[in-house]
Amino acid sequence: MLSEGVENFIEDPNFIFPELNLSQIKPSYLEDFLFSMSLIRAAEIKIAKAKKNGLIKGPVHLGVGQEAIAVGVSKSLRDTDRIFGAHRSHSHILGVDKDLRKLFAEVLGRKTGFSAGMGGSMHLASKSKGFMGSVPIVTGTVPLAVGAGLASKLQKSSDIAISYLGDGATEEGVFHESLNFARVSNIPVLFVVENNLFSSHMHMSLRQPLNTINRFAKAHKIKAKLLDGNDVIEIYKTSSEFIKNMRSKPEPYLIEAITYRWFGHVDWRDDIDVGVARSKKDLLNWKKRDPIKRLRDAMINKKIWTNEKQLNLDVKVKNLVEENWETAMKDDFPDRNSLLDNVYKDD
Repeated sequence: MLSEGVENFIEDPNFIFPELNLSQIKPSYLEDFLFSMSLIRAAEIKIAKAKKNGLIKGPVHLGVGQEAIAVGVSKSLRDTDRIFGAHRSHSHILGVDKDLRKLFAEVLGRKTGFSAGMGGSMHLASKSKGFMGSVPIVTGTVPLAVGAGLASKLQKSSDIAISYLGDGATEEGVFHESLNFARVSNIPVLFVVENNLFSSHMHMSLRQPLNTINRFAKAHKIKAKLLDGNDVIEIYKTSSEFIKNMRSKPEPYLIEAITYRWFGHVDWRDDIDVGVARSKKDLLNWKKRDPIKRLRDAMINKKIWTNEKQLNLDVKVKNLVEENWETAMKDDFPDRNSLLDNVYKDD
């Protein structure tokens, strides 16, 4: 299934979508979407600046411009669901756990971080909120999500699993094995493919015959939908429908969300992708599709939101980011003697 118009903007970088359709969405949901996306954006920009200034020592993979996907999906999740990320998962974990201090502390290597300062940007976890973990190994968590979904089914639970992955991950064999096993075993797992058209530094057109990958779901008879990944409303509507179905009848689904990351593959630069130049024109056109601006403008036009409320939101988000960053900066580093505590486990 294709969301109307999606095929146009994949082929035409100048294509601009019309205003978001806010009908049948509660105003409180819209405000929550706007706040969550704004918080994620501000947090990642703070991380980008800190990395540029040398305050963060490890690599950071930023998803600025992709906020709508995790925010839209997370709205229908509960703490007992099992969520798995990849290497670009700040938005995924903040979608269910907005503890900025823990995220900042982790990228700064402080012991108050999501992973006690031992993992950095790519190894995040918040089990109390259902976020089981993220890893830098491409496709590494996809079969884990399938296994978690199988466990839920065997436990006769209505919980489901979420597997966030990028378009590059679909070129790994285990992705196809995971789709096959999920289908033949009727496992309640939602594969959320964030197709930002680049795998590290290579554009989709250089790696695959088509710029979309939902055809793989069709090959495995998995219900799928291709969406505008910068439309939080469409992401929410589709994911909530799929998740509701999965809770009542275990089976896999797939969402392919077309989006674009404003920064390169790693760290803060927006003009290069691991040394390979991206089109400045394409980047500017994608910024016109900013998921936050699109939602904000639609809410203002529908008299659901005002410029005054937006100013208050901007101040609130800025204060939250600054306060939590300053707190994390003052937190202690892990004790050197604890370096191997989480490497080996005694029987």
